[in-house]
Amino acid sequence: MYHSFDDLAVAIRATFSTLSPQFQAGAAFLLDYPDEVAVSSMRKVAERASVQPAALVRLAQQLGFPGWNELRELFVARLRTRPEPLATRARTLVAGRSGETLANDLALAQQHNLETTLAQNGSRCIDAAKLLRKAPHVHVAGFRSCYPVAFGLVYGYRLFRPSVSLVSGDAGTLEMQLRGIGKSHATVVTSFAPYSTEAVRVAQAAKEQGSKLVAITDSAVSPIALHADCVLLFAHESPSFFPSLVAASAIAEALVAHLLALEGRAAVKQLEEAEAALHDKGAYVS
Repeated sequence: MYHSFDDLAVAIRATFSTLSPQFQAGAAFLLDYPDEVAVSSMRKVAERASVQPAALVRLAQQLGFPGWNELRELFVARLRTRPEPLATRARTLVAGRSGETLANDLALAQQHNLETTLAQNGSRCIDAAKLLRKAPHVHVAGFRSCYPVAFGLVYGYRLFRPSVSLVSGDAGTLEMQLRGIGKSHATVVTSFAPYSTEAVRVAQAAKEQGSKLVAITDSAVSPIALHADCVLLFAHESPSFFPSLVAASAIAEALVAHLLALEGRAAVKQLEEAEAALHDKGAYVS
């Protein structure tokens, strides 16, 4: 039996291609609209998914549940465990933590996030690097607090590969930038709950336009992960009021390192030339 909605989603993704057309339609709705499943009746879900109610019962049973109600409970539990509002976390922080205790708790949380992230991803980071390396152009997007993660990935990658670009949406140009995502390109999108509307838009455009998609996110069923070709998960627990992005940044750094290693001598030469140009043009204090 599944312990969480994420576990269920991973199982559905793994077996999706073997399901009957009716079951595929029902399973796709479960993954794409989990909030509706949690708050709607079985008949309403069946109507929205364009399947018979009996198909949902049989799908639940095929997935290992006694019936629909037991399956739906995972979706209800998912709603209960949504992230707390930042202001609520901030009030808790102000009321109960200070000084060295907070500093120590922060350090322990970061260490735990890094260990969890490493355990979750295994060889997936190498797989993602191989996918990116094959693409003629790589687009990277991250918005709001995830912008530094995306920017760091682009900055490091462009030191040895020029065909990498940041999708930033500056001055309302997101739609214009999305037009540049082409078939056979690769797109990296990072976001965590509550998910950025812009990040979801980039992920959708990438798949619609034939790009491979790498998601750096906090859940296997986040909106940017559902249809991704590769999903890299990061933990972001923190005693502070805001989720931690240390592990997400670590994934970006690991991707750049793997990409350089895969490219080999040609990438090292590009890196040498880029570094020399930065020094020659006065980018650094001598």
